[in-house]
Amino acid sequence: MLEASLAGQLKSLLDRLTLPIELVSSLDDGPKSAELADLLTEIAAMSEKITYERRDDDTRRPSFAVRRSGTDIAVRFAGIPLGHEFTSLALALLQVGGHPSKEAPELLEQVRDLDGDFHFETYYSLSCQNCPDVVQALNLMCVLNPRISHVAIDGALFQDEVEGRQVMAVPTVFLNGELFGSGRTSLEEIIGKLDVGAADRAAAAIAEKDPFDVLVVGGGPAGAAAAVYAARKGIRTGVAAERFGGQVLDTMAIENYISVPHTEGPQLGAALENHVRQYDVDIMNTQRAAKLVPAVTDSGLVEIELDSGASLLARTVVLSTGARWRSMNVPGEDTYRNKGVTYCPHCDGPLFKGKRVAVIGGGNSGVEAAIDLAGLVEHVTLIEFDSVLRADEVLQRKLRSLPNADILLSTLTTEVLGDGNKVTGLAYQDRTTETSHTLDIEGVFVQIGLLPNTEWLAGSVELSDRGEIVIDDRGQTSVPGVFAAGDCTTVPYKQIVIAAGAGATAALSAFDRLIRTGVPAEDAAAATVG
Repeated sequence: MLEASLAGQLKSLLDRLTLPIELVSSLDDGPKSAELADLLTEIAAMSEKITYERRDDDTRRPSFAVRRSGTDIAVRFAGIPLGHEFTSLALALLQVGGHPSKEAPELLEQVRDLDGDFHFETYYSLSCQNCPDVVQALNLMCVLNPRISHVAIDGALFQDEVEGRQVMAVPTVFLNGELFGSGRTSLEEIIGKLDVGAADRAAAAIAEKDPFDVLVVGGGPAGAAAAVYAARKGIRTGVAAERFGGQVLDTMAIENYISVPHTEGPQLGAALENHVRQYDVDIMNTQRAAKLVPAVTDSGLVEIELDSGASLLARTVVLSTGARWRSMNVPGEDTYRNKGVTYCPHCDGPLFKGKRVAVIGGGNSGVEAAIDLAGLVEHVTLIEFDSVLRADEVLQRKLRSLPNADILLSTLTTEVLGDGNKVTGLAYQDRTTETSHTLDIEGVFVQIGLLPNTEWLAGSVELSDRGEIVIDDRGQTSVPGVFAAGDCTTVPYKQIVIAAGAGATAALSAFDRLIRTGVPAEDAAAATVG
């Protein structure tokens, strides 16, 4: 069933098993069950430490458990975890089979110490690049703590559950039957929700840190490059990031990062973090910046206040907070976010199979989304504010050729309509005739560009009328000692490769300033306190 190269890679990984495991399936007479049985049989044949048995002891079919023989340690998949979830299956086999996790030891200990009974259910789609992080984090927690259980459910195969629980975005996680969260979530964030007091302990630890020579705020391509270039100079470097990888993690295919013909966002994000961790860099994840306080003197320290209440001090700062999806800012959008309003067609598209949807935005992203969705949904309507589409002509021709796609130009979306639980329609105005209309749909995919994550900087550094940090050709902002790089700045062309280069520029500029001021961070801290 598996391609030869993939089967070979998996077989090589399974050589690392140290404990015997069982694959236990629950099947029906459908073709998907037959497909799953073939997959599990093939996997069992790859290692003498794996056995396969059909027991039909679960009501979800097809499904299977990966169980450590003779124990209650197990993870469960409802569906066939291929596509993006194949890595989740491979990791589950390894971890249940005794191979140690590479996560930080303190995180693993936090999971072992969690007190309570936690049953998680995660709905995913095979095309979702965000889902594996959540599935893998929860699977790992099952292996570490016997009071935690988890089942990962392919929403496309269990449509009745998806409809009944009104799951309209993936990944969506339920804990003990109640909604726990939706969207990409790291192991640290999950633990933070379950471990009362974890956030306070983290804030206390951060507050005790010595000042940095270079503090990078943000962990996307610009932040990662800045951290590497600073650390290579042998100076004290720290990174405070809400999530390492940033907007890259939400990107599907990346085919223009020079020397890398093809990769995907989560893989590149992981590679960025792994590269930074090769150096002596203090990485502080799940930390959101709240305020920047400029240094009082040239020899003083810049202060970054965090949402947690803690503060970090540094001689120089590189701001690389990136950008996020731009919202329509119309009534109903926030109300029905993840209830029909979504920003990732690749992730959530399969949940709208056979339904009528709309895509907002006529640039490349919007037209590509409409083309992809047309292969899944009953009908897609693309809505563009301008009188022309801005996408490449080849994409426009493809979209116009599709029989189940319509295009509305000179159209202003005015409201997302719903029944209190989910989206039922969209209200819009024809800008040419100024007449109002409604569109009966069940999903809205918003693709109207990015918004810089700079609101917290208002009043402290100069921002453009678009909210971008104003920088010069060295990455210097209006505040001495504060540099910036990437999509949050006025640099033209928001591209990964450009952000990485700008991060390097900002770090080198920060180092140049440190050489010229010549005051070590510790001495500057003492001077500030004095």
